[in-house]
Amino acid sequence: MDSEPWPVEWLRGALELCVLAVISRGSTYGYAIAQDLQAVGLGTVKGGTLYPLLSRFEQAGLVDIDWRQGDSGPGRKYYQLSAKGREHFDAHAARWLAFTDLAAGVISAQRSHDE
Repeated sequence: MDSEPWPVEWLRGALELCVLAVISRGSTYGYAIAQDLQAVGLGTVKGGTLYPLLSRFEQAGLVDIDWRQGDSGPGRKYYQLSAKGREHFDAHAARWLAFTDLAAGVISAQRSHDE
């Protein structure tokens, strides 16, 4: 895996769907979402980026919230996709994949042409 950070503009475009994808796997909390994204190679997603996004999801009705008591500290806010969030994720994921396939095709064709 390349250790160079991904360009910010790429992450900005993909982050919403990546976070929704992590949440779609089951109920989870902010820090765990950031760890999952880092584990798959997206790099460090800071709280100042992640938590406002989660708040927007909550305000839009894309996630359901559940407060749970922490093991040895304060409670945690857990996020789970709502029915509306599942529909949003499925529709936007399909469009994102079509877009990235199209973009990859354009880039691959040019690289093949250049070789």
